[in-house]
Amino acid sequence: MDIGVLTVPLGEESIEDAFAYLSGLGVGAVELGVGGFPGEDHVDREAHLADESKRAALADLLDEYDLRVSALATHNNPLHPDDDRAAEADRELREAIELADLLGVDTVTCFSGLPAGAPGDSTPNWITAPWPTEHAEAHEYQWEEVAIPYWRDLAEHADRHGVDVAIEMHPNMLVYEPTGMLALREATNERVGANFDPSHLYWQGIDVTEAIRFLGERDAIHHVHAKDTKVYESNARIKGVLDTADYTEDPDRSWLFRSIGYGHGEGHWKDVVSTLRMVGYEGALSIEHEDSLTSPNEGLEKAVDVLSRAVFETQPGDAYWAE
Repeated sequence: MDIGVLTVPLGEESIEDAFAYLSGLGVGAVELGVGGFPGEDHVDREAHLADESKRAALADLLDEYDLRVSALATHNNPLHPDDDRAAEADRELREAIELADLLGVDTVTCFSGLPAGAPGDSTPNWITAPWPTEHAEAHEYQWEEVAIPYWRDLAEHADRHGVDVAIEMHPNMLVYEPTGMLALREATNERVGANFDPSHLYWQGIDVTEAIRFLGERDAIHHVHAKDTKVYESNARIKGVLDTADYTEDPDRSWLFRSIGYGHGEGHWKDVVSTLRMVGYEGALSIEHEDSLTSPNEGLEKAVDVLSRAVFETQPGDAYWAE
């Protein structure tokens, strides 16, 4: 298991400077944005697809700084009711899978996407209750008529390229919690699994270690984001956690994304790491910095500090005490 970083917060730096900085912190893996909301500051997806020399230069740079790529990231909405937006997101995702194959990267991280609630609607619709009954009907339409047909085809594309697709469970997307994640996996193939990001699970009231067991025991965790969240009870007690206040309105929000250790203590993160090992996950813990209370560099450095004491760097020995 190694510490990784999604490099998006370092997008204003050159890729060389970002790699040098992260390597100096003891980071072992990078998750690189190649489209969608993460952007492509460090890796131009189309250019690297078209030019073998660019791919070779990236490999050389990774070797120079003793880094590996844990995943390529392209988070967008391929189920969007606007055909042009859906087509752009679909192209980004398919090309990210193709580029991962060419680079020898085994995972692409993404969102499930979110459809409209009915044919002809123009806005994605996040359904969170089965009543009034038109909401249940809309939810069934989203899954049966839009999401499953799309993701079955996308999963076959991923399988042809030998790449896992790791979906971040994210509110305002169709897959936002573990049972939905498992339902999509079971409707498609084993290439579809989770980019297990606990930050959105915390504020939904989901027990993160139980969720790791639920998905991990089904081999459904392909990648992990290390990202914390703090629920601020003084606000949550009044307005709950479905909070539409802007992320920059820190004092007024029920919850905030926090740097590792500022939402949950070091002991909790050691439990997370231990549970991941129990279910067989030995990949990267990819730090995603979105803490509005500190700078990217400080947030990354504090996260690396906590995780460096939590991750296991060796394999278990023989259980001599049980013999």
